[in-house]
Amino acid sequence: MPVKQVLTWATVATSTAKGVMFSVSALFFTTVAGLSPATVGVGLTVAGAGGVVTAFAAGRLCDRFGPRRVLLVAATAQAGALAAYCLTGDAATFVLVASVAVGAESVQRTAHVALLARAFTGPDRVGVRAWLRVVDNVSIAAGSGLAAVVLVVGTRTAYVTAVLLAAVLILLALVPLRALPALSGGGGDRPAEVGRSPLGDRRYLTATALHAVVSMQFLLLTVGMPLWVTGHTSAPDVTVALLLLLNTALVSFLQVWSTRLVTDVPSAGRAVLLGTVLLLVACLGYAAAGYPGGAGLTTALLVAAVVAHSLGEIVTETGGWELAFEWADPAASGAYQGVSQAGVAIGRAVAPVVVTSTAVAFGLPGWLLLGGVFVAAGAATRALARPALSRSC
Repeated sequence: MPVKQVLTWATVATSTAKGVMFSVSALFFTTVAGLSPATVGVGLTVAGAGGVVTAFAAGRLCDRFGPRRVLLVAATAQAGALAAYCLTGDAATFVLVASVAVGAESVQRTAHVALLARAFTGPDRVGVRAWLRVVDNVSIAAGSGLAAVVLVVGTRTAYVTAVLLAAVLILLALVPLRALPALSGGGGDRPAEVGRSPLGDRRYLTATALHAVVSMQFLLLTVGMPLWVTGHTSAPDVTVALLLLLNTALVSFLQVWSTRLVTDVPSAGRAVLLGTVLLLVACLGYAAAGYPGGAGLTTALLVAAVVAHSLGEIVTETGGWELAFEWADPAASGAYQGVSQAGVAIGRAVAPVVVTSTAVAFGLPGWLLLGGVFVAAGAATRALARPALSRSC
């Protein structure tokens, strides 16, 4: 079974489980486990902070033991943690179990990318990663559909069944992953050669920090946009769900296509800059929707903003992937991808505070500030990727 096919089926399983948990976890924790919303929030924050550490550490583990072995162990640990949620009834146990679940998921993300870095070269790496992102989006949507049934039933048994189903789906991902060692050149369990440390690579660390800033756009869509639409516009609340579906559809149809825009490091820098300009346009669209107007005009502005946001998301991700692969030392691919994934985790961890304290809190000035930050990060990435500067770093 080719590596792409292995990772496709593994992604279908894990991302369907992710979609189930996205939809039912909050209500499961509060209604079945009996935890307060504050406890859930603090516990997931602690777990998220731990996920940054495990994303980084996973890179070293992949270089030492091979990404396939790390994937198998991490998937097993995550499945066990999801099942353990059904036995959670107090804050301390919840924090512990959530830390294992979130940490194991972070390890899997790093190991997936490290495996791609070993198994593919050149444009194939970005192309396969784009394909897997499409599979991820579609599978999450399928998992959300399954969870909708649970939400309609609404019983304790239904919630417990959903969480256990997610655990089983994670275990199913082990089946295709076990085929990896037989693949020639697939990376399997082969330890990497000794390469240089990414912590001493100033160019890579700079690119990672800039991409962490741009990656805040994910939480802008899932946190900032819903809060803004429901609290500051005349659009009906159901618009939020429709806008998120629009984003999913655009990413699913255009992510693979966007790889045509990125063929080398300079084009990756241009793609990131273009994407951040589109994010600025999206911010202006969101801000405009907050001004008085009919529901039709407001909805049209929001749709235009989400289209610009989705296009910006697509091209910034494609450009960021190219830089993360091309600037990594092949002899330490795991360590480098661990740094890259830790940067994304940090960006997503601070994003809710940044988004709510700028755009949501101050309206147009906050949206302009946030969009300006995105463009500044994109311009700096473009400058870093220029051929002359890229060679001198």
